[in-house]
Amino acid sequence: MVSDPASQASPDAAGAPRTDVDKALLGGSTYRSLTELGSGADERFERGRRLVGWFLAPLVSVVFYFLPLDLASDQQSLAAVLLGVVVLWICEPIPIPVGGLIGVSAIILLGVAPSGDVLAPFGSSTVFTFIGAFILAAAMLKHGVAQRVAYFILGLPGVGRSTVRTIIAFGAVTCVLSAFISNTATVAMLMPTAMGILAVIARLMQDQGVVRPDFDPLRLRVGAALMLMLAYGASVGGLLTPVGSPPNLIGRGLIEEATGERISFGQWMVMALPICAIMFAVLAVVLILVNKPEIRRIEGVEEYIRERRAEQGPMGRAEKNTVIAFLVTVVLWLIPAVVGLVAGTDSSTYASVSDRLDEGVSAVIGASLLFILPISWKRQEPTLTWKDAAKIDWGTILLFGTGIIFGALLASTGLAETIGNGASDTLGISSTFAITVFAVVLAILISETTSNTASAAVVVPIIIPLAVAAGVDPLVPAMGATFAASMGFMLPVSTPQNAIVYGTGAVPMTRMIRSGVTFDVIGAVVIVALIGVMVAVAGIGG
Repeated sequence: MVSDPASQASPDAAGAPRTDVDKALLGGSTYRSLTELGSGADERFERGRRLVGWFLAPLVSVVFYFLPLDLASDQQSLAAVLLGVVVLWICEPIPIPVGGLIGVSAIILLGVAPSGDVLAPFGSSTVFTFIGAFILAAAMLKHGVAQRVAYFILGLPGVGRSTVRTIIAFGAVTCVLSAFISNTATVAMLMPTAMGILAVIARLMQDQGVVRPDFDPLRLRVGAALMLMLAYGASVGGLLTPVGSPPNLIGRGLIEEATGERISFGQWMVMALPICAIMFAVLAVVLILVNKPEIRRIEGVEEYIRERRAEQGPMGRAEKNTVIAFLVTVVLWLIPAVVGLVAGTDSSTYASVSDRLDEGVSAVIGASLLFILPISWKRQEPTLTWKDAAKIDWGTILLFGTGIIFGALLASTGLAETIGNGASDTLGISSTFAITVFAVVLAILISETTSNTASAAVVVPIIIPLAVAAGVDPLVPAMGATFAASMGFMLPVSTPQNAIVYGTGAVPMTRMIRSGVTFDVIGAVVIVALIGVMVAVAGIGG
């Protein structure tokens, strides 16, 4: 996005070339794809990874299918298909959801199970939770509710006067929003605001003589810290609720399918809140230490935020309707947890309420309100049109359904038990702690080279049978793998939000790697240390 700084500069009072900060930071799109960056290494990596997938996926499946192994025919057929799908997910020669659908089709064609049984998980409650949550998020983005929340927090007294407080506040905004809106959508929505704040800071540094007149504003440490806080804060905040990130719902669905243990919305939040809070505090410290801002005191950010809020004006009917629908959904999600705390999770009252206020039903009720509550009775204009709703991430919904299908078939064919016994004998790990460490490390490593969603779909089905074979309750290791799947902070290819902030040009690869590997390690330690305790505190499995 930025070429030679001199080409964007104008002479200052002393005749020295002066960078046009607005043109450098705001003159074009705030997002550039990896191929648009002109970074040959990144493009070559992507092309190579996908090319390998085209040949490796069918080769692995065919070879494993015909190997003379001591496995039941349905187990060997399922394993052959799963191996090919895993390669497709990791290498991504085709879209990840399509890889899952190909795998499901192959399973039915090979006669592993009847089509009705195989496809049943597509009608699960969690699929409807996905649909409802995605529709609500679409309304929040369309009508500017999420942007209003961001400006409100950044406009709090004193926040805009310090680079450190601005970075931390921006991260807090991102965390809160990404708990209910997809991580990628949150980052894409807040990116223009982040670039605007960076432009204000860069101009101030230029005027104060902190940098040379012809400096490159895309190479400021404060810019790297702000952008990385945006990307990483979304991943941390996405852990807070089951709907915050696709790996959460995929992991939870696989755990419930394998163990029969139901994890409510409230239980998830009780378990995740301390982990998220600690990880956010660690994130703030790591990013500010690794990318120490050039200046601490700043002026102008508060004015910038005030101008943006003035442009928004008062809340309109569409925003108010969206907030109503969102609050109704959250209340319905939390009612069973409240009833459980008052009457006990073993009571008939809790059983009746939780069955009727199923999370999928609650999400659909809230989303339906968006089509009922009008912006204008006279024009019969709803808060959200079906055209808007149809644009939600159906690919993630399909991927979730295929992931649950694979998990169910692993159990029903006995392949999960076979894998678990084999892995237990080979690895020699038999304690909850050791299996949890293995699960967390494996999930982080996979998420660095492929999507977080694929990481959860690949790792959780491996960890559950491994724990069962070792005689360990799989709940804690599987939850550890689910949380760790949202790590992946080192590379632009690790998550879409990483790619977005890298695409701004404000985050050099070396800074992303340094910051990311530090937070990967600390995040793994936090998850391993706390996940078992918080599962017990939330009353899951006990």
